[in-house]
Amino acid sequence: MMSLACAYGVALVGLDGRIVEVEAHTGPGLPRTILVGLPDTSLYEARDRCKAAVHSSGQSWPSTLLTINLSPATLPKQGSSYDLAIVAAVLAASDVIFASELRSTVLVGELGLDGRVRPVRGVLPATLAAVQHGFQRVIVPYRQAAEAQLVEGIDVLGVASLAQLIALLAHEPVPDAEPVDLPVEAAHDSGDPALDLADVAGQLEAKWAVEVAAAGRHHLMFTGPPGVGKTMIAARLPGLLPELTIPEALEVSAIHSLAGFDLTGGLIRRPPYADPHHSASMASLIGGGAGLARPGAVSVAHRGVLFLDEAAEFSPKALEALRTPLESGEVNLHRSHGMTRYPARFQLVLAANPCPCGQAGTAGASCVCPPMAIRRYATKLSAPIRDRVDITQHFRPLKRHQLQATLGRGEPSAAVAARVAEARERQWRRLAGTGWHANSEVTGAYLRHHLPQPDGLHLLDRAAERGLLSPRGIDKAWRVSWTIADLAGKDRPGVDEIGIALAMRQGDRLGSGIREVS
Repeated sequence: MMSLACAYGVALVGLDGRIVEVEAHTGPGLPRTILVGLPDTSLYEARDRCKAAVHSSGQSWPSTLLTINLSPATLPKQGSSYDLAIVAAVLAASDVIFASELRSTVLVGELGLDGRVRPVRGVLPATLAAVQHGFQRVIVPYRQAAEAQLVEGIDVLGVASLAQLIALLAHEPVPDAEPVDLPVEAAHDSGDPALDLADVAGQLEAKWAVEVAAAGRHHLMFTGPPGVGKTMIAARLPGLLPELTIPEALEVSAIHSLAGFDLTGGLIRRPPYADPHHSASMASLIGGGAGLARPGAVSVAHRGVLFLDEAAEFSPKALEALRTPLESGEVNLHRSHGMTRYPARFQLVLAANPCPCGQAGTAGASCVCPPMAIRRYATKLSAPIRDRVDITQHFRPLKRHQLQATLGRGEPSAAVAARVAEARERQWRRLAGTGWHANSEVTGAYLRHHLPQPDGLHLLDRAAERGLLSPRGIDKAWRVSWTIADLAGKDRPGVDEIGIALAMRQGDRLGSGIREVS
């Protein structure tokens, strides 16, 4: 006797979810299970996982020829998240559960051999896909039910075991079961109230540079000897940024769900902060992996901050791969199984020492590096990468009496964040209807033709004539000047704002940029 039943899962291609119809067909033939539909190795092994889980739950696996098809067959499928849908289709074909219960339901989850339902990556984007395709219910692992409930417009059911799923779909009493207790990574949320800018002694120019960067979403580069506060200030940048809007929070949370981070605390409302080690591979930084590529650190930092400490120690290939996302705000990863696109509109902060020993050019310190070593170290960050940085800030070590003089005088992050919020509000009003929200996003053409022309543009022209600015650098300094004007409450930049922006662009002490080109 032949029987056919269908269930539904979700295939994730980047953040885009595509509904997969899981068909189970039983018919005459030698008892065996055939799985078709372009499964990868982990998915092909679902045959054995699901069979063992069904037996552990007190049910029987079909003793006839069983064919499981994942449609569309041309779409590559990977991972273990299809286990629940496969088992549901098989049990519906065997009349153990009601097939009608599966018509408007999406199932996402991995099965253990004992029948437990284990967490999987990407529950949030999978739930979003189910809503977009008109499904009314989603069944997910018990521990991830709260994550799926972040999406409105769909009923969410969490199951801890296959026995619970069978009882639920067979209209029987649902047995109790302990939820799966597996370690998951914490989300990259920057809402740590302990990281306050007031804790950083001195470095007033660096704090001002971070404030300007936060107000306009500008990229930063910190240089200076070890121990002067580069990492401390960079880690406090996310605390100056405004909270994410609901659409932004959903997008960021979906990326973190796909990357395998824990979202039991709700939507990520604070801008994320990612700080990969300098030994990170290009795949972990940009995204990649076998089959369809997974998001890297640049996507985990989407709408937040990507901090590369000891930037000169990163792989040159990895650093050069940053050039495209810095301009386009997204990453396109091409693999043999298809192309995956991830958003990557992050705020880059680079930190580097002046030389391998870190003491070159530092007053009172002795550098032991030969001149060629200093030169090679400086060229590890290529000119195209440096040209994409809006603000360069040099740190200088503080003397003991300077540290004592600054104790208790630091301005808290809350006060700086309030000024940043006011500056962002001015930008939102000025850029209303353009699709841009911050000065760093505005194109050069819009700067020149649609915004009031600032006084002092001759400073940028002279800097370009002397080879101090590239065409891209002119636009970046122009954008920074708008941010400085927004912080000052001005309607447009003037000579002072242009001069300060030029000095910040070149990494000079404030005011020296004006003297050099005037």
